[in-house]
Amino acid sequence: MFTVRLLAAASLALAFALPAHAQGVIKIGELNSYKAQPAFLAPYKKGMELAVEEINAAGGVNGKKLELITRDDNANPGDAARVAEELLSREKVDVLTGTFLSHVGLAVTEFAKQKKVFFLAGEPLTDKIVWANGNNYTFRLRPSTFMQVAMLVPEVAKMKKKRWVLVYPNYEYGQSAAATFKDLLQQAQPDVEFVGEQASPLGKLDAGPVVQALIDAKPDGVFNVLFGADLAKFVREGNTRGLFKGREVVSLLTGEPEYLDPLKDETPNGWLVTGYPWNGINTPAHTAFLKAYQKKYDDYPRLGSVVGYALIRSIAAGVAKAGGTGTDQMVAAFKGLQVDTPFGNITFRAEDHQSTMGAFIGRTKNDGGKGVMVDYRYLDGTYYLPTPEVTKRLRPGN
Repeated sequence: MFTVRLLAAASLALAFALPAHAQGVIKIGELNSYKAQPAFLAPYKKGMELAVEEINAAGGVNGKKLELITRDDNANPGDAARVAEELLSREKVDVLTGTFLSHVGLAVTEFAKQKKVFFLAGEPLTDKIVWANGNNYTFRLRPSTFMQVAMLVPEVAKMKKKRWVLVYPNYEYGQSAAATFKDLLQQAQPDVEFVGEQASPLGKLDAGPVVQALIDAKPDGVFNVLFGADLAKFVREGNTRGLFKGREVVSLLTGEPEYLDPLKDETPNGWLVTGYPWNGINTPAHTAFLKAYQKKYDDYPRLGSVVGYALIRSIAAGVAKAGGTGTDQMVAAFKGLQVDTPFGNITFRAEDHQSTMGAFIGRTKNDGGKGVMVDYRYLDGTYYLPTPEVTKRLRPGN
């Protein structure tokens, strides 16, 4: 009898203990292309971990600690959907977040719609995530291709260069960026001509023929969307063959340390770029982030670090506002949610679920064999998004 009572008491204690433990943790399920894109995603993961550490040290969110569970999506849309399902069913995560490549982000966007689960896309830049393929369950942090191109085009129009060529990775992000550049520049400069276009498989740029084809088009300017290893090969071959000499070059993302640093003494001078001049931002918010990051990692942050940090801060702010992690609660909380980030306060717009995080634009400079950004300024994303009325037309299913 005593043994039976003891077992019953133990079972009762366990029954109470398990829910208490589960209720004390907020599980964030994050998936990304860690093996395929380490330059951006290794610092990004550090940014997430710093934010989790800070939030938990301050008592968590609504009295609960954050737990970050990361998985690799193999840079593949099908694998991403499978990993997202595993995070929900096996790990019992409360929310989904992450993704880097645009076509992978779109796959998880569709998964979130089908499963009716909250998803915060951190890095994928395609406009489809919040517009054509947007849904009630998906929000996006980083400024989109439209936003970043819209930041650059006014400066491009001032150049008054007529003949432009484009080079980009041949998948959703590159295609979207190229189409947006042509559309917006045509509006700003009606006499512009697009005289050449090179679309290369992601990560498989054959730089020699691509650069020569661009030269043969005799352009006045070059719009580049390549990044990572493709960017390095393009710059090396372009320098060797003289593609950039006497021509304006406009380039998305190239000013991010992830992609600028590896160029070293091959860094071209004078490119107009979006990026992240980490050592020249003197705002209180960024200074505090920089000090905390350097103290923890003894390294300087990359743009990925900021994105990862702001991602977790956004989720924490959403949970705090929602008072829980239920999908409907989180969706309602994120509409109009304001979040403090290293780049300042941002808002997740109710009309399309896009945050107003901005970007830095400036020029590249080869500073003694090291690439840096100069003549830069921060542009608030609020002013580079369509009006609510236009946005309604861009989200036909909403």
